[in-house]
Amino acid sequence: MAEDSSTPVQIAPADGRLGVLCVGLGAVTTTLLAGVELARKGIAEPFGSLTQMGTIRLGKRTDDRSPLVKDFVPLAGLDDLVFAAWDPYPDDAYVSATKAGVLEAHRHLEPIGDFLRGIEPQTAAFDHDYVKRLDGEHVKTGTRREQAEQLRADIRDFREREELDRLVMIWAASTEVYLQPSAVHLDIDAFEQGLDDDDPAIAPSMLYAYAAIMEGVPFANGAPNLTVDAPALAQLAIDKGVPIAGKDFKTGQTLVKTVLAPMFKARMLGVRGWFSSNILGNRDGAVLDDPDNFKSKEVSKLGVLEHVLQPDLYPSLYGDMYHKVRINYYPPRGDDKEGWDNIDLFGWLGYDMQLKVDFLCKDSILAAPLALDLVLFMDLAQRVGMSGIQEWLSFYFKDPQVAPGLYPEHDLFIQLTKLKNTLRHLMGEDTITHLGTEYYEGIPD
Repeated sequence: MAEDSSTPVQIAPADGRLGVLCVGLGAVTTTLLAGVELARKGIAEPFGSLTQMGTIRLGKRTDDRSPLVKDFVPLAGLDDLVFAAWDPYPDDAYVSATKAGVLEAHRHLEPIGDFLRGIEPQTAAFDHDYVKRLDGEHVKTGTRREQAEQLRADIRDFREREELDRLVMIWAASTEVYLQPSAVHLDIDAFEQGLDDDDPAIAPSMLYAYAAIMEGVPFANGAPNLTVDAPALAQLAIDKGVPIAGKDFKTGQTLVKTVLAPMFKARMLGVRGWFSSNILGNRDGAVLDDPDNFKSKEVSKLGVLEHVLQPDLYPSLYGDMYHKVRINYYPPRGDDKEGWDNIDLFGWLGYDMQLKVDFLCKDSILAAPLALDLVLFMDLAQRVGMSGIQEWLSFYFKDPQVAPGLYPEHDLFIQLTKLKNTLRHLMGEDTITHLGTEYYEGIPD
């Protein structure tokens, strides 16, 4: 049923221009930029975007109220978005999009060629040790402290140059090598001392996150890097009143897992093993071909089933499950990723069954609308005054960031319910629990 409504939360208006700072000007970012501009010109529709095409039910089912999300919540409009990017390669967005090969040139690049050519990346904070398969040539120099200050200056210059009212930053760059929190990540004093000492344990992604938070800019992490989930930066975001969210865009194979695994658990079907294999040939695939970078992605992808299936609660169903993930770099595929899953499951009396899924998808086509939604929702969170981890945005991530002591929710549909109930709450509408007395007259209070 719907819970008692509350007074709408005070939300600052989405007036003026919203600057979108993209870390990385590769396949995901150029697909995002092109899609937004094509939508603004009425050439294409923003399929895959909840903020642009999704609806939200309000009140009882009999009320017949289901407005578009963008008409219900005061989000920034697409016409208000202004883009900038950093990248370790100097190619403008048109050249980069052409090289990425995601979009058809004659249909989706040429009509907006001037727009894309006008977006040239700023030099990137880059460390070859964190992305060993890339050789950055368009990079900042100096210590980590000096690079962080250069990034802060870039943010301020973009704000002033484009006369922006608000900003959001999103990481859409490569996966960094696997990193566990160490002493330099535990509190902000240690972190800032690490900046001064040029500590190699501070990853480039952390420099961007630090710069964003210090400049009051919301930060969303679309890769499995240790970034704003480092305790120092998570606490800094709270101290500075800045929203953060992550990590790792939930696109192909993991998206499928967060639908199928809840189905198995809901029906009490056991899983003996789940083998997942991926092939892809874009820049992300090349980066993940290095074992240290693959480790970051592997950890992000492996945690999904553990949290959804809860083997500690259902040991006879999932306690002995074998889960394996493989990612293989295969250049001929480009951005056309193939995710293949073999699932060995069992049901009544222990009889075995199998399910096989072969998802042939375009990774950036799936990721771009997620990036757009995160930009708009992170800006909303900032205007509401929400700070720190935005768990209600777990819907968008493979490895959702949560407060210390909590476990992440991975079930796609529970995540969607949390997201929409958050929007209902912000707008003073009833949240929905689906136990309405109008349908269950015989249930006592």
